[in-house]
Amino acid sequence: MNYSSGINVDFLMYILMIVMAVVCMIASFRVKSVYKKFAKVKAGCGLTGAQAALEILRRSGIDDVIVQYVGGDLTDHFDPRNKAVNLSESTYNSASVAAISVAAHECGHVMQHEEGYLPLRIRTAILPMASFGSKAGVPIIILGLFLSFSPLVTVGIWVFSLAVLFQVVTLPVEFDASRRALAVLENTGLLSFEEIGGGKKVLGAAAMTYVASTAAAVVQLMRFVLLNRRRD
Repeated sequence: MNYSSGINVDFLMYILMIVMAVVCMIASFRVKSVYKKFAKVKAGCGLTGAQAALEILRRSGIDDVIVQYVGGDLTDHFDPRNKAVNLSESTYNSASVAAISVAAHECGHVMQHEEGYLPLRIRTAILPMASFGSKAGVPIIILGLFLSFSPLVTVGIWVFSLAVLFQVVTLPVEFDASRRALAVLENTGLLSFEEIGGGKKVLGAAAMTYVASTAAAVVQLMRFVLLNRRRD
């Protein structure tokens, strides 16, 4: 009876992992689709993503953060180490609703950094450990399973948990940055009332990719924990 229950749990976990993988692909497709749609809608203010970011920072009284170009597609991010808002090609030079929304989102991270937003501070603090966990966690678990050495699997699970924790902490950071972005776009008039709706869709679709990837990571962690307990 316990054996049958174990098989059912395994089957359920595999199904959940497959579902999460599909959801992640759908979320990724969705954000690209929504961005592509609103990348064709020129904002009434006429500013590019880079210009909008500079204007937002100026109006926020932040004068020690630079805005610069970075290669890649949708690789936009704020780097607190060199205090730079890095905007990808599709954002930096585009005067679209999508580009300005994404630029404002990255400026939202700057505002978080300036005020010492707690979730961002936690995420920054665990980044080195999380990076190690994402690279080493699964290989350690697999090695432990191959050697049938449960303590090594346990170590791998704890290491991988750091990467999962980072993704969980990332959720409030990203949602808050989008909230700040939409507020500043409304208050500054960089996007009109009608254009704000498009900005919400762009940022909402991007947020769902974080939700989906976090859920998938949690399910994978649960799978490893159950597998290790069953081997014990």
